[in-house]
Amino acid sequence: MSAGPEEAQPRGPTRLADIGRLAAFSDGVFAIVITLLVLDLRVPEYHQGELLAALLREGPSYLAFAVSFVYIGVLWLNHHALLRLVRGTTLALNWINIAILFGVVIIPFPTAVLASALVDGDTDDLRVAVVMYALAAALMSAPWLVFFAYLRRHPTLRAGHIDQDHVHAQEARPITGLLLYGLAGLLGWIVNPLLGLLGIIVMIIYHGLTSEGLRTGPFQRFRTGRRG
Repeated sequence: MSAGPEEAQPRGPTRLADIGRLAAFSDGVFAIVITLLVLDLRVPEYHQGELLAALLREGPSYLAFAVSFVYIGVLWLNHHALLRLVRGTTLALNWINIAILFGVVIIPFPTAVLASALVDGDTDDLRVAVVMYALAAALMSAPWLVFFAYLRRHPTLRAGHIDQDHVHAQEARPITGLLLYGLAGLLGWIVNPLLGLLGIIVMIIYHGLTSEGLRTGPFQRFRTGRRG
């Protein structure tokens, strides 16, 4: 007995909501969070004629601000590319997106802790701050992995130009984030906190360079150019 027309269709969510509201809400959250970072910048106390020295003492906190500003910008680029993979959204996908945004909104806190440890703390304080930042970054990778896995299992959600292999390839990126952000925290705790901070910065650069995906980003164009 041959399968009917309905049985021949791929299984997946059939009632899709417009992606516009999810994108607008997410963009609003990103905009608020990246703006909140500046609230941790402070005018240092100083005596007359010592403003430059006081500003230089605050330099490490400005570094923490810059790292997190770029980090949130990279996350926004990745999220923007993420939403281009789908043609609509479901309740489950909305919850996964909320989990992604949860990871974004907590960034100002480890940033403030890191800035404080860089300026006023000792090596032990900096070790704790770097581990906290690395842990927050590692945990943020988890809902991105869930997003790709959900999209792989529900082909009716995908935009027309996105195939199964492309979605599957992207799962390597959050897995890399979970492992290497965790490794950066471990290095920061056991070896040297500045080494752990360097590892975090390297991972941010990696996610920035691969924001369009592993098969369509700069790395793929580089490999294609070498073969040409």
